[in-house]
Amino acid sequence: MPSPKPARLAFVSTAHIHAKPFIEWTAAATDGRSVQAVWDDVPERGRRHASLAGARFEPDLDALVRDPAVDGFVICAENTRHLSLLRKVLTAGKPVLCEKPLVTTAAEAREVAALVRANPVPLFCGYFLPFSAELGAVGAMLMKGDFGLVTRIRIRNSHGGAYARLFDAPDLRWFTEPALSGGGAFMDVGAHAVHLARTLFGPVTEVWAEIGNHTGIYPACDDYGIAHLRFASGVLGTIEASWTQTGGENGLEIIGAEKSLWQVGRDYVTGRHGQGDPQPLVPGANRPAQIDRLVAAIRGELTPAELQSDLTACLDAVAIMEACYASVRTGRWTQVKR
Repeated sequence: MPSPKPARLAFVSTAHIHAKPFIEWTAAATDGRSVQAVWDDVPERGRRHASLAGARFEPDLDALVRDPAVDGFVICAENTRHLSLLRKVLTAGKPVLCEKPLVTTAAEAREVAALVRANPVPLFCGYFLPFSAELGAVGAMLMKGDFGLVTRIRIRNSHGGAYARLFDAPDLRWFTEPALSGGGAFMDVGAHAVHLARTLFGPVTEVWAEIGNHTGIYPACDDYGIAHLRFASGVLGTIEASWTQTGGENGLEIIGAEKSLWQVGRDYVTGRHGQGDPQPLVPGANRPAQIDRLVAAIRGELTPAELQSDLTACLDAVAIMEACYASVRTGRWTQVKR
């Protein structure tokens, strides 16, 4: 069997909490992927991550973008700095994994869409929920209409990072500074839930949200958020996201006319009251996510249709998030403006 095509990755900033595990996963792989180089606007941080990767630190971003030995890029910068970096790396004509959220405003999302039209390369975010074996199976069930008319959904994606003081570390303080993060917990972990909701249930027309701070631990930003989403299909959804979760499970719930989906412990089941015991969800197959997705894109293992569908969801998630934060300011249902 021939060896896999090399996948030589360049990291563009290592500010994000996921930069270290992404590098560790890549370094531990045995399928021909590797870290070619690391650039960072904070040289000490970049050199530290380059050493972890066994790769060179490249102080010149333009030189890194032009490097013919690079097959794909990983942007792990602060959220509000994504756009300026995307303007550079997309011109290289190579696949790009950009940490989520893709950008933080709908206007920026429109610019990114234009950049991809001008430089048609695979671009996606560090999302992973829709690509799991379980939620992939749910997506297939929705496509077949197994739930009947879906009326309501709920998604929770939270952790206890505020109580654990996760963002006290110097490299991670920016998560709590809205000028760099674009928001707090809802922007951070809520983006995952919004992306999943948009992927499975389609466009959202309007939202209502309450987003605020319960703990005072990171007072400059929000540490929780609850949003109601009205989908074009008529589905009504609720998103819960926080850094204040001290118990309970994350996950998805679907209410359909024929059957519903919910969790028993960490396992998904489907069923309907009065029609026997709930049945365990039969998982499908995992789809590549995060670094695996970038490697798959480099190797041509993802279809254009799959890539375009996910990019649309990533871009739409930005507009939905912006509308949620706007709703907090007005106290009203707010239209999603793409």
